[in-house]
Amino acid sequence: MADRGCALEAVPLPAEVRESLAELELELSEGDITQKGYEKKRAKLLARYIPLIQGVDPSLQAENRIPGPSQTTAAAPKQQKPRPTNSRDERFRSDVHTEAVQAALAKYKERKMPMPSKRRSVLVHSSVETYTPPDTSSASEDEGSLRRPGRLTSTPLQSHSNVEPWLDRVIQGSSTSSSASSTSSHPGGRPAAAPSATAATLTGPVAHAHIGVPVNSRVSSKIQQLLNTLKRPKRPPLKEFFVDDFEELLEVQQPDPNQPKPEGSQTAVLKGEPLAVGTTWPPSLLAALQRWGTTQPKAPCLTALDTAGKAIYTLTYGKLWSRSLKLAYTLLNKLTSKNEPLLKPGDRVALVFPNSDPVMFMVGFYGCLLAELVPVPIEVPLTRKDAGSQQVGFLLGSCGVALALTTDACQKGLPKAQTGEVAAFKGWPPLAWLVIDGKHLTKPPKDWHPPARDAGAGTAYIEYKTSKEGSTVGVTVSHASLLAQCRALTQACGYSEAETLTNVLDFKRDAGLWHGVLTSVMNRMHVVSIPYALMKVNPLSWIQKVCSYKARAALVKSRDMHWSLLAQRGQRDVSLSSLRMLIVADGANPWSISSCDAFLNVFQSRGLRPEVICPCASSPEALTVAIRRPPDLGGPPPRKAVLSMSGLSFGVIRVDTEEKLSVLTVQDVGQVLPGADVCVVKVEGTPYLCKTDEVGEICVNSSATGTAYYGLLGITKSVFETVPVTAGGAPVSDRPFTRTGLLGFIGPDNLVFVVGKLDGLMVVGVRRHNADDIVATALAVEPMKFVYRGRIAVFSVTVLHDDRIVLVAEQRPDASEEDSFQWMSRVLQAIDSIHQVGVYCLALVPANTLPKAPLGGIHISETKQRFLEGMLHPCNVLMCPHTCVTNLPKPRQKQPEVGPASMIVGNLVAGKRIAQASGRELAHLEDSDQARKFLFLPDVLQWRAHTTPDHPLFLLLNAKGTVTSTATCVQLHKRAERVAAALMEKARLSVGDHVALVYPPGVDLIAAFYGCLYCGCVPVTVRPPHPQNLATTLPTVKMIVEVSKSACVLTTQAIMRLLKSKDAAAAVDVRTWPTILDTDDIPKKKVASIFRPPSPDLLAYLDFSVSTTGILAGVKMSHAATSALCRSIKLQCELYPSRQIAICLDPYCGLGFALWCLCSVYSGHQSVLVPPLELESNVSLWLSAVSQYKARVTFCSYSVMEMCTKGLGAQTGVLRTKGVNLSCVRTCMVVAEERPRIALTQSFSKLFKDLGLPARAVSTTFGCRVNVAICLQPNRLGKLAEQGTAGPDPTTVYVDMRALRHDRVRLVERGSPHSLPLTESGKILPGVKVIIAHTETKGPLGDSHLGEIWVSSPHNATGYYTVYGEEALHADHFSARLSFGDTQTIWARTGYLGFLRRTELTDASGERHDALYVVGSLDETLELRGMRYHPIDIETSVVRAHRSIAECAVFTWTNLLVVVVELDGLEQDALDLVALVTNVVLEEHHLVVGVVVIVDPGVIPINSRGEKQRMHLRDGFLADQLDPIYVAYNM
Repeated sequence: MADRGCALEAVPLPAEVRESLAELELELSEGDITQKGYEKKRAKLLARYIPLIQGVDPSLQAENRIPGPSQTTAAAPKQQKPRPTNSRDERFRSDVHTEAVQAALAKYKERKMPMPSKRRSVLVHSSVETYTPPDTSSASEDEGSLRRPGRLTSTPLQSHSNVEPWLDRVIQGSSTSSSASSTSSHPGGRPAAAPSATAATLTGPVAHAHIGVPVNSRVSSKIQQLLNTLKRPKRPPLKEFFVDDFEELLEVQQPDPNQPKPEGSQTAVLKGEPLAVGTTWPPSLLAALQRWGTTQPKAPCLTALDTAGKAIYTLTYGKLWSRSLKLAYTLLNKLTSKNEPLLKPGDRVALVFPNSDPVMFMVGFYGCLLAELVPVPIEVPLTRKDAGSQQVGFLLGSCGVALALTTDACQKGLPKAQTGEVAAFKGWPPLAWLVIDGKHLTKPPKDWHPPARDAGAGTAYIEYKTSKEGSTVGVTVSHASLLAQCRALTQACGYSEAETLTNVLDFKRDAGLWHGVLTSVMNRMHVVSIPYALMKVNPLSWIQKVCSYKARAALVKSRDMHWSLLAQRGQRDVSLSSLRMLIVADGANPWSISSCDAFLNVFQSRGLRPEVICPCASSPEALTVAIRRPPDLGGPPPRKAVLSMSGLSFGVIRVDTEEKLSVLTVQDVGQVLPGADVCVVKVEGTPYLCKTDEVGEICVNSSATGTAYYGLLGITKSVFETVPVTAGGAPVSDRPFTRTGLLGFIGPDNLVFVVGKLDGLMVVGVRRHNADDIVATALAVEPMKFVYRGRIAVFSVTVLHDDRIVLVAEQRPDASEEDSFQWMSRVLQAIDSIHQVGVYCLALVPANTLPKAPLGGIHISETKQRFLEGMLHPCNVLMCPHTCVTNLPKPRQKQPEVGPASMIVGNLVAGKRIAQASGRELAHLEDSDQARKFLFLPDVLQWRAHTTPDHPLFLLLNAKGTVTSTATCVQLHKRAERVAAALMEKARLSVGDHVALVYPPGVDLIAAFYGCLYCGCVPVTVRPPHPQNLATTLPTVKMIVEVSKSACVLTTQAIMRLLKSKDAAAAVDVRTWPTILDTDDIPKKKVASIFRPPSPDLLAYLDFSVSTTGILAGVKMSHAATSALCRSIKLQCELYPSRQIAICLDPYCGLGFALWCLCSVYSGHQSVLVPPLELESNVSLWLSAVSQYKARVTFCSYSVMEMCTKGLGAQTGVLRTKGVNLSCVRTCMVVAEERPRIALTQSFSKLFKDLGLPARAVSTTFGCRVNVAICLQPNRLGKLAEQGTAGPDPTTVYVDMRALRHDRVRLVERGSPHSLPLTESGKILPGVKVIIAHTETKGPLGDSHLGEIWVSSPHNATGYYTVYGEEALHADHFSARLSFGDTQTIWARTGYLGFLRRTELTDASGERHDALYVVGSLDETLELRGMRYHPIDIETSVVRAHRSIAECAVFTWTNLLVVVVELDGLEQDALDLVALVTNVVLEEHHLVVGVVVIVDPGVIPINSRGEKQRMHLRDGFLADQLDPIYVAYNM
């Protein structure tokens, strides 16, 4: 390597010492000896050379300026040179690189990173539980060195005090000190100091970084750390950007004015030497085959080996010729379909041969050429769903392949269908399979000659190529190109007759095919083919074959050299002196240099000459582009370039001098092939020639390149027919060039250098990064040899209009959780430091789970596909969107507040109306005298008991649908009297005392309620505790009883026992219950007189409910408000004594309570009561009841609707046979305190349309704490619509979600981007007035603004009795006044955001209908980036991201967005969701998710109305009570 800073290089060491040292290094890297043993042996070996070395080191030390404690130590005998390049078990490795990475990591001060927490069942090691992860401070403004990686490069690394970041734990415990030196191989190469020496230098954060945190506070402390990390903004505050045209612009990255620009002169076309003339080239390849087959039939052509390395078969030229002829004859004459020959010349034929059978492949290939058929070699499909197999199918289909050739053994191994035929593979065309073993072929007659004329431009064969996106295309190679390629390779490599070549590569394509199957036949060479399976068992096999066959040439990839290094110990007897060329086929990979150097280092002593190593560069389109030649063939001496990584990312070549960290060392790939012209052009846009110091795409013009992509004319033109032009626009040649897909430049001596491939190019912002370079950096971070067999895939995914880098690695099976995160965080730091680019997602998968390419590599495009589909199943994930995503729209900054007056003026000028609306006037309605009579509900009940004693008011159904209890007017009156008597006598209560009613849903509850009113007590309905879940439900009951100051609890015997039970005592203090009375068998008694309230404003009842934000609030309802509520509902829904309605709601609070307990008594209609709990055992109960009682009006909650939709979706047919018919329903109203759930109501309507449910029957209602019924939408159909109070259909509008975030309402067309459907919440009730007010200035708003809904109505609650937890905030909720305009009216603030729209519809009175749209609760909105987000919108996006996401809830915690998802699938798939959730929220909402929590189904708490309790969930998360499957912290 260019600056291999090895202290030992300065002293010439004898070869045997060098070799022993190399052995030692390997033993250590393989873990065969301990660090101590290694150092002992090494010191012994070097004892006599040490004094010489000491003098060299300090200079190196100074030059590299490394930080870290190593500079304080001067223990001479312990010095060690950096390990030579063979010390790792993976492909990419360069010393410079490793050193750079180590030094880069050392620059980072100790940065802590929150480790995700995994559930124990998912964890392998429990040690993680007690370890608080370090926390990466991404926003450290105060740490000068860490601002933006861009500025990192210029700072000299002088800070000596800090310990290398992850070494602290190594340094603290002396037991691990032995490994300290191996982990810190700094460029200077000294081991880290002994623990005692560095103890003094431990600075603050290091010293206490790893104090264990008790398990129970795991999340909390972690989150705390994460917060400290993310508190400070990454960038300075940005200018206001939001303008009214709603262009939410993503930031475009501005080019840095200081970025390097190319300064050289324009390059010229580089011409290769001419193809030699005068040599006796055969006129074609087949002519050569015929010549050797007939004149030298005994000459060996190909030797095949088995997995033990034994030669199993040698194919001679005679055999190859005769068997190819037999095959050609069979193909043309013996295959028919419908009496027509199956194949005609020019048809394509698939060649399906395993890697272990080169002999049959060669026969198949030449047989096709002789028969003028076009062979298409492909991989053997192993399963029906191989990685990329579908794409291969597309290729075969587009090539019109109908026949596949294979061997007997291979055909037996293919997956079979039931018929015994070969199975149809996914995406493949129907194929006929022909086995070409000898016994299946027919010998041609003596006079038969193959038709083959090597037609120059005709296609000879098609080679497949997989593109970056995963699509497979076929590159066609003509006969002329084939011949030219063989000639050029023969000349460049100096091949001669009867030479032996060992080939380790895949012989079906690429260099393996060009050298080992085509050029070899032209020169009558003998190829020894080494199968991949043998290399896996014995990586030395190829070297042994070179030795035993005295091969002159060998064809390998860098990984083969690498593998053989790891296995070469103890093989003293191999010699490579026979080799004159060792062709490294992937020499274009930037990291092949390290394999070449390491290989030479070890095998020079075994006869390998340095000039033998010949890297070459090739591409599927241009075939061989360049190859290094030994000096005897006229090659110049090899060169290396040490290039600045930062320069390369701007496409500029800068030989790096100062910054030793971020460099790429590349070797040349030799000279252009004979007969070819090469030039370098700009990658994007017009193909202008590059400047001399600019990286571009290498283009080749020669007769030996591919000719087209089969069947794809468009991309063929852009790739195979490029015309490079000079800066002035003049074409450089009259012949078109072929683009190679290789990025590089022409160096000194006209040598070609390749720095990357177009396929691996990732453009992040304005800079270009190469996937292979990032892989190399990641692999250099290997303190514990963490990555399994070096299997790492790097690719980019597009999120928010920019490439984002994703790195996926297989981890060693024995790696612990802590190892993983240590490795991941170091990789992030190294990549950030060396490439100055952030990694978006880092995922670790278990060993051997990434999709494999045919010969063992990683199938990158398939890996990417799995990542995007959520099918990768990682075991560890780290996302870093905070640092990578720099093009988010600027945060909105609130203007200095516009005053309410100017708002109004602005609206008037703009012609916008002030947003206000009201229901019908109560004064005009017919029943005002009745309203006076019905002022008090107890009076109404007595009046009904007197006038219509036997009129049934209530029917209660059980799960079987049978009526368990009923109540007529008189029965209810008598039961209420009994309760009143008991309260006065037994409990000795006085007027105005509060009574808690703890009953299951039923008639008892209603009777107890009226009993309280009869004796002047104030009832409080409370949901009874759940016997199976006392611990969580009983405290709520106790809290309501205490907060409401109840003097007595009324209940049933069963619940009374439960309240006093042992289990209850474990949850609450049972001694502090007030008097508990059970009403099951109270004596029949009359009360002396029924209490009559002195004034309608007296308190009638308390309504307690827990809001979705987790606040327990009780509101006071006066007698006047109660009767006004009943009257409004009666008028809106047209309720009369003759009506029957079905109610499936909880009777404990809000509108559910009013409909269940109050309305029937007021209006006299009959209510069929269906407790929602009963639906758990019989889902169809509610709908059956509606059908049976022919209910015109029915009420339900979203949770009931959801149960029906999910539980009965597939059973509508069964219900129809049972006679369920819903055509009687006029209105089905969903009682809710939230934005209408359009998707649910629509799917419900569609599903039950089959049972006769009218299309427009389903509608929604809206109420809240301050007013339980603001909107109800009764629909009228048919004739009824003309009479009286018909309401128009609910209208749906589509609003722009981006505008909504700025509290603006902008209507858009259905289906336009960012559109959000909203449906109106129902028709405003009679007597209710609604206005939209600004949340802060309290001024009225116009139609186009989103604001808080304020309501004024006779049935508003009169105030909070108590708000548990937030008393001060809510004082003005019931008595708010506008700050401008109508300042007299008293309004109640609902706490919900919404807007009003005047619709085109008219209501019965001819007025235009005003629709109220509820968008969401103000308390739940998330203020992020200066904008207002509604959780439901983010949740809707998240649920769509993957089919395993059952439910989702989001909340913020300080400035972090936390997303909790319920996983409906296998636990090991949990981590797939992390990236998908992060992507979708970024794309659709421009927000960065801070924490992703994955939990089991059912963890997200839902209240009785079916609303998510997000704050409850948040508390559970912070207290670490969710038992999550996985918690991912996005850095």
